[in-house]
Amino acid sequence: MEFNIDTFHPFVLNVGLARHVADWNWKNVSSPFARLYYVTEGYANVIMADRVIRLRPGCMYFIPPFTKHSYACDSTFSHYYVHIYEAPQSVHLFLEDWNLPEEVEGSELELSAFERLCSLNPTMKLPQSNPSTYDNSATLASNLLKNKQRPMYNKMASRGVVYLLLAPFFQTATPKITGMDVRVKKAILYIRDHMSESINIEDIAEMLYVSKNYFIRIFKKETGTTPVNFIIQRKIERAQLLLITESQPIKEIALSVGFEDFSYFNRVFKKVTGITPNEYRKEARHSQTVEGDSIKGIG
Repeated sequence: MEFNIDTFHPFVLNVGLARHVADWNWKNVSSPFARLYYVTEGYANVIMADRVIRLRPGCMYFIPPFTKHSYACDSTFSHYYVHIYEAPQSVHLFLEDWNLPEEVEGSELELSAFERLCSLNPTMKLPQSNPSTYDNSATLASNLLKNKQRPMYNKMASRGVVYLLLAPFFQTATPKITGMDVRVKKAILYIRDHMSESINIEDIAEMLYVSKNYFIRIFKKETGTTPVNFIIQRKIERAQLLLITESQPIKEIALSVGFEDFSYFNRVFKKVTGITPNEYRKEARHSQTVEGDSIKGIG
């Protein structure tokens, strides 16, 4: 598998400096964008399903997209943050293809880079730290629109700074599928290359010259989930992103992620996200209208 930096096009959604006093405590956060932090003062914890990451001054931290986690802070804590999003323009999403270290030592270079990114994007500072106020489809759609409307210079400079901030993490990063059973690697690549189609488990097993049951066993051993669940999760994640970034009808989005049966797509989407695709998109549009009215009322 080829990992090409030229295919990596990050969008800056939110960036700023946050200062807290025992009020950075949020549970079960999961987002379609990555988070990058630089701690300037104090300590806090990021709580994962199987571990706790202690955030400390002078270090940078990376949280991948779609990673469920919680925050805990009981004292003074300050950090720079940037939320980085990859549009689903291609099969491969660069940040999802790599295992990045959770922590790297920061330096004056990265600190000044965060300051530069903030100065380039003064309107992208979060008004509140509560994820429920920004970690939703509506705000994501609104921020992507703001991003696209920025001047070319601003976009180029911001992307360059994001590259600089991520570079230290890639010094020790490894491709996610390295070390996997070669048959599971081939299966994952096949799934990702055929995301817009109806994927048949029997066809994959036949391609790998193994039985269906054996393929399911080795896939679950390597990935922790079954092939069917892996395929469904990836398809729904892709659909979520398309629903908030594209204006095409929902039926077309369902087809674009390989669901020919629209009713089945609706059922699967609701099972994974808790709401229907139509409700998901309506939330985004409603929030954009409310935000627009709020901005008009300022001043």
